[in-house]
Amino acid sequence: MDKLTALSLSIGVLAGVATFLAVGPASGVFFIWAATIAWAAYFFLGATKEALKNTIVCGIFGVFMAWVTAIILTGISPDTALGFPAMAAITVTFAVVVMCLAANFPQLATIPASVLGYSSTFAYLLQTPDKLTQEVLFGVSLSNPLLVISISIVVGTYFGQLSAQLAAKWTKE
Repeated sequence: MDKLTALSLSIGVLAGVATFLAVGPASGVFFIWAATIAWAAYFFLGATKEALKNTIVCGIFGVFMAWVTAIILTGISPDTALGFPAMAAITVTFAVVVMCLAANFPQLATIPASVLGYSSTFAYLLQTPDKLTQEVLFGVSLSNPLLVISISIVVGTYFGQLSAQLAAKWTKE
């Protein structure tokens, strides 16, 4: 079959598998939205071995930076002189600057993948009740975004690689 059809079918079939996992046996451990963001990033970055590595390494770095930011945010008193919104904005500003400056290290140079990890982590923390707490952030459980969002990023990136490999096998040259 032609390349677009093969890729469409491989992505579609694997999206079905990923959905089954996310709403079935891996529910609460594997988030389809975080996985598909990483999956798309893998393709956006070129669908190569380097793209696989960069999506995973930088994505998890973004998760780590968001985790650190969240820990700081949970320690800010609502009575702080500048107010919580201003302190939260300052905290996020510094964290994002540090995350972007880390691109000076070649291993962390794929800023968009770092941002996807950072954003996915805050999506989880802000949209899932009772997750933005020090108990969750310091806990050794699958509620901790360091684990659960990182797992979703890794699995999603490998789904991207697998869909590219399947499409290549199904493509008629």
